[in-house]
Amino acid sequence: MDQEGKSFSGYNPRTGSPTSRQFYEASAAEIERAARMAGEAVLPMQHLPAEKIAGFLEAIRSEILGLGDELVQQADEETALGLDRLRGERDRTCNQLKLFADIVREGSWVDARIDTALPDRKPLPRPDIRRMLQPLGPVAVFGASNFPLAFSVAGGDTASAFAAGNPVIVKAHPAHPATSELVAEAIQRAVAKESLPSGTFSLLHGIRPETSIALVTRPEIQAVGFTGSTRAGRALFDAAAKREQPIPVFAEMGSVNPVFLLPGALVERAEATAEALYKSVTLGVGQFCTCPGLAIGMAGGALDQFTAALKKQAEQGAPASMLNPHIARGFSEAFEKAAALPGVETTVSVKAAEEKRTEGRPGVLVAEAETWLQHRELREEIFGPSTIVVRCRSRGDAMRCAEALEGTLTATIHGTAEDLAGYAHLVALLRQKAGRLIFNGYPTGVEVAHAMQHGGPYPSTTDARFTSVGTAAIYRFARPVCFQGFPDSALPPELQNANPRGIWRMVNGQWTKDAVAG
Repeated sequence: MDQEGKSFSGYNPRTGSPTSRQFYEASAAEIERAARMAGEAVLPMQHLPAEKIAGFLEAIRSEILGLGDELVQQADEETALGLDRLRGERDRTCNQLKLFADIVREGSWVDARIDTALPDRKPLPRPDIRRMLQPLGPVAVFGASNFPLAFSVAGGDTASAFAAGNPVIVKAHPAHPATSELVAEAIQRAVAKESLPSGTFSLLHGIRPETSIALVTRPEIQAVGFTGSTRAGRALFDAAAKREQPIPVFAEMGSVNPVFLLPGALVERAEATAEALYKSVTLGVGQFCTCPGLAIGMAGGALDQFTAALKKQAEQGAPASMLNPHIARGFSEAFEKAAALPGVETTVSVKAAEEKRTEGRPGVLVAEAETWLQHRELREEIFGPSTIVVRCRSRGDAMRCAEALEGTLTATIHGTAEDLAGYAHLVALLRQKAGRLIFNGYPTGVEVAHAMQHGGPYPSTTDARFTSVGTAAIYRFARPVCFQGFPDSALPPELQNANPRGIWRMVNGQWTKDAVAG
């Protein structure tokens, strides 16, 4: 990087002071150069064999593992997330790279479809038509503040974009620039090791919104992956939509992740549920996008028992360092604003938060359903270690609360089999509100798997059809292309008659791995 732009540094949340290393805002020339190089890499990457892409992903994994504890120690200095948590996040990052390598190598993800010619069809013959997914083009990825590895430079957005065969430009999150540099260098070594085009990957730094907008509006960029606030995600979405050529922005943003506490569950295990919910709420100091910020239950003795146990957990809980002063201040202000509303009961940790250590103080808010419905501040995400308990006086109250929910990543139901039968309408409604439904569990902890859905209706994401976690994330960064009447020798291997890759294909409406008769 040249040093034309404004300088900045990372921040150590535990000490309340900037880190020593200086980084520089990407200049207009650097953004232009990265985008141009990515554009030049499109055609070479499009023609790479699947084995080459899989090998590249595995090379990134190997290079990251080769960093050892230097990586997690650097990440801990910039985030205060703890070495054990960050080792687990590093493993998740590496595992998802391997998972994407596996599906690329297997190959069926391209969704190949073949309708063979029907020359004798009346009144008109049918031509030979073959369709598959291909790379979308250069992808801009924005690192997340709360996952410096798994949702950052080599995180799920980057891994899935690479797996689809796209060049990637990452805009590093300014909260962990040194961590981002370490991972970027690992990717660059993998690019060199696999002899890929130099524009396959670039890293840009910046703290100004204008830098992000400049990247998104470069004509070479064909898609955006983002995890962060609704405000920032929407700004990128709007900028991308206003381009001469609009492009998709796959933004994961705010989510309240409601938990519905049905009567049977609370009667059986009120205190145990409160204890487990508190652990989920305060995991990572509440800085998970799936933090359960809302608990809705039927008023009565069981809910009172649950609420008392949850308040006790909060009172005895300890404040902890949040990711940076902006997030800590935002949490404190949002919590205090909600707590000041009429009809809201508030319980916080008996230990005060230390501003110097960027700490967030655990808390619980309690409100009647009518109060919750009247105040938008109670229905929005409070990003940090807190949750709101909503007391419903009737089943109708619970349904009205569910109907008032905005789109959310997750919705959780605690209950018995009888509860589920009695609240079937609630389950049906939550299917319209959330991307993932959880029964008798907790939303934090998103498994990286083939069946995972990490996305939901707006404002949790900008496109509820897709996921940012799991192998289905690859479909965000690919588009279908149809070949009509092409000779077999001119087709991609995935569409050739012999099926040289041995993938699953839909041939004349039937899924098969068999060759097509020539």
